[in-house]
Amino acid sequence: MYSVQSISMASMRSHRNIPETKTGSITPEERRATYRTIAGLAIPTFGQLIASPLFVMIDTAIVGHISDSALAGLSIGSTVVLTTVGLCIFLAYGTTSQVARLMGAGRRREGMQAGVDGMWLAFVIGLVVCPVLLALSRPICSLMGARGPVLQAAQTYLNALVFGLPAMLLVYAANGIFRGLQKVKITLVAAVSGAILNTALEVLLVFGLHMDILGSGLATLIAEWAMGLFLTIPALVWARREGAQLRPRLSGMAASMGDGFPLFLRTLALRVCLFMTVVAAAHLGEQVLAAYQGVNSAWNFGLNMLDAVGIAGQSLVATELGAGQRSRARVMTDLSAKAGMAMGVLVGLVMIALGLFAAPLFSPTPAIRSLITVGMIVQGVFMPVAGWMWALDGILIGAGDYRYLAATCSLTAVIYLIGLLGMTALAMSWTPTWRIAMLWAVLNVLFIGVRAICNGWRTRTDVWMGTIGQVKEA
Repeated sequence: MYSVQSISMASMRSHRNIPETKTGSITPEERRATYRTIAGLAIPTFGQLIASPLFVMIDTAIVGHISDSALAGLSIGSTVVLTTVGLCIFLAYGTTSQVARLMGAGRRREGMQAGVDGMWLAFVIGLVVCPVLLALSRPICSLMGARGPVLQAAQTYLNALVFGLPAMLLVYAANGIFRGLQKVKITLVAAVSGAILNTALEVLLVFGLHMDILGSGLATLIAEWAMGLFLTIPALVWARREGAQLRPRLSGMAASMGDGFPLFLRTLALRVCLFMTVVAAAHLGEQVLAAYQGVNSAWNFGLNMLDAVGIAGQSLVATELGAGQRSRARVMTDLSAKAGMAMGVLVGLVMIALGLFAAPLFSPTPAIRSLITVGMIVQGVFMPVAGWMWALDGILIGAGDYRYLAATCSLTAVIYLIGLLGMTALAMSWTPTWRIAMLWAVLNVLFIGVRAICNGWRTRTDVWMGTIGQVKEA
């Protein structure tokens, strides 16, 4: 999630038409206005978040028709890429937060400069990580449990896609500038255009030129760079107009790290959980792993819808905290959490429908289709809890409660990994249907459920509503 910590109260209300009250109470009109604001912020923000999961979802739908081993290999390779991007995305937190605070304070040049520094940092990290992943692709995929044709497919896909990492990170960093400028609709255009390009290239390379999973990786690579350039060029143009320097600045790159370390620990704990879930799926059999990829691609797409609602909520709550309106911040927190749960219900129903009627899109194999249906239904049932938890997660990030999130996510990781290990050991004697069902059930009960309890308990106190950090000099 991105963190918008200090947009001015006057600016937020004038742009979003939220009526002002002097107390923490909320009128029916304000309640409706708040929900409209959340929707207005969440829809374009969704475009910022879906690029990589959407591309993987497209890859899954097409690669699933190559072979079961190719689909299983895609699960391994895409997990490595998304884990790497997920670990680096903490860079965007600091960049977006710093840009938003500076813009809210009327310091536009400094805000744009912070955005440019964040983009340089993201690009440099992408260039460093790229050759490392390329050199270690086979050992990493093998360590995750890939063998034989699955290992070959995973390595092929990863080696093709790894060169898109700098572009992926540039996209995330550029969003800091767009959100500070309130031009977030361009990211939605970029995501849709990138998805169309990726789909067209996938069909051409995989089916037209018979390049199989290599064609899938190359198509996504090209689409990622097209999207990266589409967002980077206007971001730099707008930065230049405000007088920001476009050359790399070491001091600015260091400043853009901001509160990166606790956020990195939080993200690392969560990514380890997801990484080990794929490892567990690999040990439960090729069919379970292939089905897991089908469910996981849809789940990641749905989670970004929940994430978009969380980002909108954190913007509203952080604005109230920045103005010292704690009672109103609590009201906004409750409304945002309810909006997150409502979105979870909607996404859950869609996932259940996908499982019942659209499983053939992910695989032509009847056994894998059946497993995908089971996994989708399990995920759909738990989605409302995930929506509520994600909304509170975004609010705590917006409030700068990074250390608490790092601690509770680390605790969650320990509890979840113990439960996952126990389930995997017991599941070897179960049927594939029970294996996929319990794999997703354990993820929801322990990975999502424990975080929901921790976030819910925290927001019932006043501790998290501390003073939002001051704007740093750019």
